Amino acid sequence: MNFQQLRIIRETVRQNYNLTEASNALYTSQSGVSKHIKDLEDELGVQLFVRKGKRLLGLTEPGQSLLGIVERMLVDADNIKRLADDFNLVNEGTLTIATTHTQARYVLPPIVSQFKKLFPKVHLVLQQGSPVEITEMLLLGEADIGIATESLTTEDALASVPYYQWQHCILTPKDHPLTQVEELSLYDLAEYPLITYHGGFTGRSKIDQAFQEASLDVEIVMSALDADVIKTYVELGMGVGIVNGVAFDAERDHRLKQIKTSLFGTNTTWIAVRKGHLLRGYGYDFISLCSPNTDIKALKKAAYPE
Repeated sequence: MNFQQLRIIRETVRQNYNLTEASNALYTSQSGVSKHIKDLEDELGVQLFVRKGKRLLGLTEPGQSLLGIVERMLVDADNIKRLADDFNLVNEGTLTIATTHTQARYVLPPIVSQFKKLFPKVHLVLQQGSPVEITEMLLLGEADIGIATESLTTEDALASVPYYQWQHCILTPKDHPLTQVEELSLYDLAEYPLITYHGGFTGRSKIDQAFQEASLDVEIVMSALDADVIKTYVELGMGVGIVNGVAFDAERDHRLKQIKTSLFGTNTTWIAVRKGHLLRGYGYDFISLCSPNTDIKALKKAAYPE
């Protein structure tokens, strides 16, 4: 048994039992992948995959039991390497952050700037995606740290800490009638077509919930993944925008009027790491830059309990 065989088992499952895709992902030949699988089955004396001819259809019961062990062994092997790297190259390496457009565009730039000054030799990778995609990237080991408002606290395999709290704001063209309303209500908003985030993004669930609880039918004429797109169509007069308050820049968005509101409650953006995944030292430093009050020792314990 060797680590290449274990990687092949894991990658074959990730690629939905497609040996061609698994071999491409591991930069090896399909015949080599098939041989490694057969050699491991012969060594263990059990069949790991359900087959139909030369095709793999799924895992057998022993294969399902083995997969969990394989995942843990590969994570631990990676942690051993990271532990050694911490002592040998403490200020060099790669840190991958998975986050949404809003965080990458409006929240993280000053953090990234500080981090690069402290760790100029660390290659920082920002992967943008939906909250669900961010969770998947963390679970698959494709990202070291995830930052999002949704999803990160509902997965048992992740350890999360709060980053910051925020509220939505209303955006309109400068001459819009809502700018003359002294105390904006949900009923006022319901009079106009709305443009806001897709479901599952940036607190959209709280927007829907607020209107539902008020028994108001609203016309959401457009939804988008990020605030820049929403602002573009608000400028064109297609509707009233509802976005994360941090996404408004008075200088850049001078054609728009921001109306602050607490109608949709308070949201929390979270920072998450995968349990069992040991970050390099600078990874925890990045988290501390984001959230100085975070108890890093407690986070390490939650992510990697003894």
